[in-house]
Amino acid sequence: MVELSVIVPFYNVRAYAPDTLRCLRANAGEDIEFVLVDDCSTDGTAEILRLARDGLPGAVLHRHERNRGLASARNTGLDAARGRYLAFLDGDDWVAPGHYARLLSETVRLGCDFVRTDHVQVTGVSRTVRRVPHGLRGVVGCPRDAILPAGRTTSVDYAFAWAGLYHRRLLEKGLLHFTDGLRTAEDRPWIWRLHREAESFAVLGVLGNFYRRGVASSLTQIRDVRQLDFLRAFDQVVEETAADRDAEKLLPKAVRAYCAVLSHHVNALDTFEPPVARALRSRGAAALGRLPRQVLDEALDSMDVSRSAPLRRLRRRPLPGKGTAAA
Repeated sequence: MVELSVIVPFYNVRAYAPDTLRCLRANAGEDIEFVLVDDCSTDGTAEILRLARDGLPGAVLHRHERNRGLASARNTGLDAARGRYLAFLDGDDWVAPGHYARLLSETVRLGCDFVRTDHVQVTGVSRTVRRVPHGLRGVVGCPRDAILPAGRTTSVDYAFAWAGLYHRRLLEKGLLHFTDGLRTAEDRPWIWRLHREAESFAVLGVLGNFYRRGVASSLTQIRDVRQLDFLRAFDQVVEETAADRDAEKLLPKAVRAYCAVLSHHVNALDTFEPPVARALRSRGAAALGRLPRQVLDEALDSMDVSRSAPLRRLRRRPLPGKGTAAA
C-alpha cells in the first residue's frame, strides 16, 4: 500500500500552481502519491497540471467536468487515494522540502488517528507563524477533550485541513469526507466531527506548511453569495453537536463559534455586494432564531460589545413571514 496520499485540488491558480508542483517534487518518494484534482479550471491551470504530471513521481490527475468547489474536489481526491495516511494541500499553497517525510515519521511514531501542525501564513512578502491553539506538543490525547473550554480558542477553531495528517482508518469510518457543495467554511463541520468522533490526536511542532492569504481566486476574497455558505456550515456544526452525547457541554462552544463568525461577517457588510449584504442580514437573523435561546443568550453575554452588539441588533430584525419582509 502507498504510505501517504497528498490530495491537492486546483482551481484557477495558474500563477501559483508551478510553485505548488515544485514543492511536491521536493517531497516525492517511493511511498508517496500525489492526487491532483483540477476542479474545472478555465485559466490555463489544467494545462500546467497535464504537462507537469509526467514529471512528478507518484502523481495521478483527476478533472471535474464542472466546477464543484473545494469540498467536492477534496472528496474526489479522498475517493481516489490509496495511502495508509492522507494529507491535504491547496493548489495555491506550498510545503517545505521533505516536510511530508518528517510529518509522516512523527505521526507513525505516535500511532494516533490524526495530527495537527502549526503553519506559516504568507501575505505578500510577510511571513507569520500561526500556532495550533493547543498547549501540548507531541503528546497523544483525546480530541473530544480538546474542544473546550467554550470561552477560549481551541483546536476546533483551527480548522485548516491541510495542517495535519490523517490515518486511513478515519476515512474508513466516514470521518474524512467534506460536505459536498459547501463553497466556504467547509473545514468547520469536518474538524468538529473529527474532534467529536476520532479516538486520538496530537499536535506536532513540525512547521512546514505555507498558506497564502489574499489570493484573488480564493473565496475569502470573493464577496459574493458563495461566502454565505458559512451559515450552512455552522448550521451543520450546531445540528450535529446538539445530537452528541455531550451536547449540554459542547453546544455552548459551537454556538459561540457560530456567533463569532457571524459577527465578523456582519461587521464587514460594506464589503459585500448589496444583494449579498441584504441576504446576509436576513439569513443571519434567521440563523440566530434557530439557535437554542438560552445557549445563545449566554454566548452573547460572554462576547465583547463590538461583536455582540451587531448580533443583538440582528436578532431583533423582523423575519420574513413575521409581519415585515426582510430588506
